[in-house]
Amino acid sequence: MISTQRIVYCTNPHCTDPINTVGNRLCANCFTPLVYRYVWAVDSKKYNLEPGDKIASRYEVISPQIWLDTQPIVIPQTPEKLPADVLPYLRLHQYQLHVPHVYGFTQLRQDSEDNILLLENAPINDKGSLYPAITDVWEHSTAVRQVYWLWQILELWKPLSELGVGGSLLVPENLRVQGWCVRLVELIENPTVPSSLQQLGECWRPIVAISHTKVNSPLKKLVKQMCSGVVDFEAIEARLNQILLSAAAELPLTLRTFGITDKGEQLNRNEDNCFPTAKDSKEDSLLPKVSVVCDGIGGHEGGEVASALAVQSVKLQIKALLAEVAQQSEIVSPHLLKQQIEASLRVVNNLICNANNQQKREKRERMATTLVMSVQIPQSVTTTANWRSENACELYLASVGDSRAYWITRNYCQLLTVDDDVAKREVLHKRSLYRKALQRPDATALTQALGTKEGEFLHPFLKRFILEEDGILLLCSDGLSDNNLIEHYWRDYALPVLTGEVSPQEAADSWIKLANQKNGHDNISVVITHCRVIPDYLAIVSPKASDIEVLEEEAAQPEQELAESSQALLDLRLPEDEPVTSTGVPPAKKKQSRHPLALIGGLLLFLLVGTALGLLVWWLANPKSFNATCKQLPQEVRGICPPY
Repeated sequence: MISTQRIVYCTNPHCTDPINTVGNRLCANCFTPLVYRYVWAVDSKKYNLEPGDKIASRYEVISPQIWLDTQPIVIPQTPEKLPADVLPYLRLHQYQLHVPHVYGFTQLRQDSEDNILLLENAPINDKGSLYPAITDVWEHSTAVRQVYWLWQILELWKPLSELGVGGSLLVPENLRVQGWCVRLVELIENPTVPSSLQQLGECWRPIVAISHTKVNSPLKKLVKQMCSGVVDFEAIEARLNQILLSAAAELPLTLRTFGITDKGEQLNRNEDNCFPTAKDSKEDSLLPKVSVVCDGIGGHEGGEVASALAVQSVKLQIKALLAEVAQQSEIVSPHLLKQQIEASLRVVNNLICNANNQQKREKRERMATTLVMSVQIPQSVTTTANWRSENACELYLASVGDSRAYWITRNYCQLLTVDDDVAKREVLHKRSLYRKALQRPDATALTQALGTKEGEFLHPFLKRFILEEDGILLLCSDGLSDNNLIEHYWRDYALPVLTGEVSPQEAADSWIKLANQKNGHDNISVVITHCRVIPDYLAIVSPKASDIEVLEEEAAQPEQELAESSQALLDLRLPEDEPVTSTGVPPAKKKQSRHPLALIGGLLLFLLVGTALGLLVWWLANPKSFNATCKQLPQEVRGICPPY
């Protein structure tokens, strides 16, 4: 009898019985988490494949173009010379949140000459289905998310167009969304005529026409400008950013942050450092907006010194940056903020580098450190409803080395950063596919860290992120992220925080215990920021579309200069400012001005009745205290009190 049981192989090379039934979470033999790697088979639809078909004795067909690799431990087939059509994928490796990777190639039959291109990291969920197309969920999404999707597409426009694959953003079915994130199914080469901004505008026109009422008018004006061709890319980008921040600024944001570092089970000292920790003052003005993880390199009195120096100096830099942004009257652009953060990291790098030079440390003796950092920058913005908010829910990520940042919600876990290692270098230089590069003995060796070279050679990873949904931002060193622990166990350790069952502190402690149990070979640091955004419930009582105040379109303002240099920022002595934990609540008078008079009268009546009832309860429960208070009232109003 031929077995029809679906199987998947364990990825543990030492497993003595690696065959498992599809659906199991752990290997039945060695308890290693099973890997379900779904790949997108480019152009395979034309072969009339059926679900259940097996390709090359390893790929199970789920649908004509979605296949499950049942032997993920086996390196996919790779030609000696990479075809030209895969090179854009390699060049775009930095954009792994949005663009899939080349997994390898295969043939339907051994005697076939047709190579089928396989892509991993495609927008396929853990059930083997594509995430929804942007057009399928557009109408039911919030105003912030709609604009955020458009912003991401615009961010991708330049790098994709430069590589001749800008047309990938013009096909609605190719644009899939996983929550906030826009993800491409595959790259589509442009025809003979390069894609233009006008074409992108025409592509946006149908969905913008049915966009949320809060952003409908400004988005229509933006698309009209794009289609006219009279406004350049930078002006479109600045205007879309203004619309995005105006919509996001209406969301009240609350952050709770906790960090912890541990030397690990197998080591005697800890070269990691992080911020915040239990030792940091709760009055620190950077809390809860800033979190940092640094993993030191260079041995005793090297790595631990470098990581500590990096944390302390970057805190000074960011404190100065936040103070300066707070003084700006206009929106500071993402480009300028990224430049300032990058300049700050170069200052930190040079401090460590100069210490190495002074101590005459050479090559492997030079101390250095990785860094991953998040900075939530509160900018004052006029919202789409025309009130002033002090925070636009804007967060910036920066990383150097292999410490990581993850975004975790109830539905998914996303790696936000890209490791600076040899495997990544080989892909970016178009010398290897990623899975093949991982087989090198030095695949995980770092290609950059703070302190190894002069700052001019530093190229940190930088990304802007809009906090528009509840989630957990997790920063960690490789002591936790090694062996894909986050990807395998995020449901067990992160979801209880989102449901309120455990605190960020308890979750961080649990992550440390897991890392010691499963890894233990390295120091471990983790910083958890629980981000809460109240849903857009105000839409239920919002005015009709015709009553909504829409910001008049303004010409793009020139970017304001911040500090002359990041070194100057380091020397600033700044007053301590109050920590901001929640934002986005408009003044009461603004909210009242948008409601009918009858609603205001009803609210006042409710408050009067409630106050009267409260006073009555007080008098009945504790007449002595009530009468004593009445004696302190002015003579003119004392008559309202009952007789003593």
